[in-house]
Amino acid sequence: NVNEALLEQAVVNLIDNAIKYSEPQSGIELCAGRENGEVLISVTDHGCGIEEKYLSRLFERFYRVDKARSRKLGGTGLGLAIVKHICQAHNGYVTVESKVGKGSTFTIHLPA
Repeated sequence: NVNEALLEQAVVNLIDNAIKYSEPQSGIELCAGRENGEVLISVTDHGCGIEEKYLSRLFERFYRVDKARSRKLGGTGLGLAIVKHICQAHNGYVTVESKVGKGSTFTIHLPA
């Protein structure tokens, strides 16, 4: 069973982050599809990217890579933790790929 409202919240959280951490006018991409028995929903930005050493902690509550920038942009530091828990509630998970200076892709993986 899919809880549409929760899933929408997870996607909106990822879109909100993509907008916050992208340069103005850079655009973001939202993709959805099926692959290897999973439903995938990806949000890609072309922002500052995230160093690899920080990726494993991104989904922790209140964890912020750039605390000064996060304070300036607002938010609670819970967005990605919420995404993680919504995915888990749907027997799925969330992943991130990022390159510094190029941007990030966050992907929600759900069973098909």
